[in-house]
Amino acid sequence: MKRRTILGAAGTPLACPAFAQGIGPWAPTRPVQLIVGYAPGGGSDIIARTIAEASAPFFPVPLVVVNRPGAGGALAAEQVARAAPDGHTLIVHGGSESTSLPAFRDLPYDPKHSFRAVIRMTRNGHFLVCKGGPSPRFPDLQAAIAAAKADPGGIAHGSAGNGTLSQAIFILLERAAGVQFLHVPYTGGGPALQALIAGQTALNINASDELGGFVTSGDIKLLALAAEQRAPAYKDVPTMRELGYDIVADNMKGWVGPAGLTDEMVKSLHDRFRQGMQTPTWARFMERVGEADGYADGPTFQAAMDRLLDNIRAAMKRT
Repeated sequence: MKRRTILGAAGTPLACPAFAQGIGPWAPTRPVQLIVGYAPGGGSDIIARTIAEASAPFFPVPLVVVNRPGAGGALAAEQVARAAPDGHTLIVHGGSESTSLPAFRDLPYDPKHSFRAVIRMTRNGHFLVCKGGPSPRFPDLQAAIAAAKADPGGIAHGSAGNGTLSQAIFILLERAAGVQFLHVPYTGGGPALQALIAGQTALNINASDELGGFVTSGDIKLLALAAEQRAPAYKDVPTMRELGYDIVADNMKGWVGPAGLTDEMVKSLHDRFRQGMQTPTWARFMERVGEADGYADGPTFQAAMDRLLDNIRAAMKRT
């Protein structure tokens, strides 16, 4: 347990129990642990802490954010899969630990059956990027594909690490375009982006919350987006689907718990976090990151994760 933030002090809950209990017959009776499988300060951590702050008034107990980084989120996922299904332990899901790592190697949990999804909060696409400046190496995606066809295995791309969603998206693109890139894994999206800017790689995949001010400064150029629709903050960037490559790989973030959560627990947790998503705190956060509402209920969230994992597994079989 690397870092812990408690929203609300024990004995001084940030919501009135009578109000919280009005949501449904079940309510948590002790602090709810919100597990993040990545280090503090990253995209998953920021989302978890923001929604915890926004949702705290709707819970009769404190919300405790716990970081447990390691193995691309798999360590934390295993912990939650083995936790008691009592509604007091949840994990941020929807990233590599649930949609790509299981396609690359065996894990001590089943991404489709070891958990029960509660709610999806965000859904933002991954951008294919290259180094910017006055003369970007690639003016568009088609130029990058043409370069890869002319030099098979010679165009290097960075990723957040082996088995991560950023690597998987390149595999999907290779299969769709009939090309081969050179994979260079890093220890996260940030280091991979820095390597791109330094000229060590030619291409990279980054989620919108990793872009920071690099687009505005011109350090990077956005070539395409692996999503169903264009991003509100970057409306001039086409989707890969628009360009002829049917690749949709959303960077989803939502809460899931152990598989044995009851319907009453799921409904209560869902409704409390959904109310948090309707607060000014959450609205300001979504505006700041330039994303639209990513809400989905538990079954829809699980189906989206399963669909992406199946697509990546199919692509891996063809490599």
